[in-house]
Amino acid sequence: MGAALVAGVDVGGTKVLAVVADERLRVLGRARLGTRRGERGVVDTVVRAVTEAAHRAGVAPAALAGVGVGVPGLVDASAGRVSHAVNLGLHDQPTELAGGLRERLGVPVVVENDVNAAALGAHTLRPVGGDLALLSIGTGLAAGLVLGGRLHRGARGAAGEIGHVPVDPAGMACSCGQRGCLETIASGAALAAAWTPGAGHPATSPWQAAAAGDAAAAAAVERFSAGVAAAVRLLVLTWDVETVVLAGGVTEVGRPLLEAVRAALRRQEATAPLMAALGLSGRVELLGRRAPVAALGAAWMARGRLVDDLPSAQEVS
Repeated sequence: MGAALVAGVDVGGTKVLAVVADERLRVLGRARLGTRRGERGVVDTVVRAVTEAAHRAGVAPAALAGVGVGVPGLVDASAGRVSHAVNLGLHDQPTELAGGLRERLGVPVVVENDVNAAALGAHTLRPVGGDLALLSIGTGLAAGLVLGGRLHRGARGAAGEIGHVPVDPAGMACSCGQRGCLETIASGAALAAAWTPGAGHPATSPWQAAAAGDAAAAAAVERFSAGVAAAVRLLVLTWDVETVVLAGGVTEVGRPLLEAVRAALRRQEATAPLMAALGLSGRVELLGRRAPVAALGAAWMARGRLVDDLPSAQEVS
C-alpha cells in the first residue's frame, strides 16, 4: 500500500501542512505544525509533519513513493534549491532543501514554489479544463500558471511574479527595490496598512467596517479591489487564461471580496470595449476552503505524472 502513496507539504511562514494521498489524490492522513525558521528548522518541521501524516495514513515515511514540497521564495525546481524565502529565514544563499529532506526521509523529494504548487492543486479541483492562473493574495501577491495542462515556470522560475510589476511610479517603495508595485496596493500587507480598526472597533475586516459605514474602510476596500482587478486584467491580457482563481489568506473574507473585485472589473468593462469583449468579470473565481490545494499540488508533483492526467474534481476529496 505504501508504495502507492505520496506526501505533499505546504510550507508557510507560520504553519506547515502535510498530507498523504493515494494515486487519485484522496487524502488519507494529514498533519499541521508550526513553522520553525532557518534551514534546519524548516527541514525538521517538514520531516516531522510528513512522519505524522504518514503514520495517520497507516504507513511508515520510508514506504512513501515520494514527497513534494511547496515553499515560498525563489525555487530552482530542477535542483531542489530555495532562496529568498525571507519569512522562513532563508535568504540569498540557496538552501539545498530537496537534498536535506531526501537524506532525512529516505525517499525521492521534489520542491516547487508554493504558489505554483497551489495552482496545480487548484487545477485538480475544477470540473472543467482550460488554462488557469491562481492569484495568491496573502502578505504578498503572486500567481501560479497552468497553461496547456502544464505548470508554466518561465525561463528563470519567475513567471507569475506580477506583484512586482510597477503600476504607480509615484507609489510606495516595495520590498523588491522598486516603487509603486502592484503588491503595494493589492496584498494583505497593503490592506492592513490602509485600514486598521480603532480601539473597541467591532469589525474584524475592512469589509465589515465598510458595510457598517466606515468611510476609511470603504476607501481601503475600493482601492484594494481595484488593485486585485488590475492583477486579474494583467493575467488575462498576458496569458489569456480561461480562469483566474483567487486564493490566499485575504480571500478568507469570502464572497464580499469576490463581488468587490467583480464590480471593479465590471466598471472597467463599462468603459473599455476590449475588456468587455474579454469578459473579465466572468473569468474570476474564489477558491474558498475546498481542499489543501498547495499540499495536493505538491503531492501530485511527487507522483511525477503529467498534469494533463490529473483526476477530475469529483475524484478528489
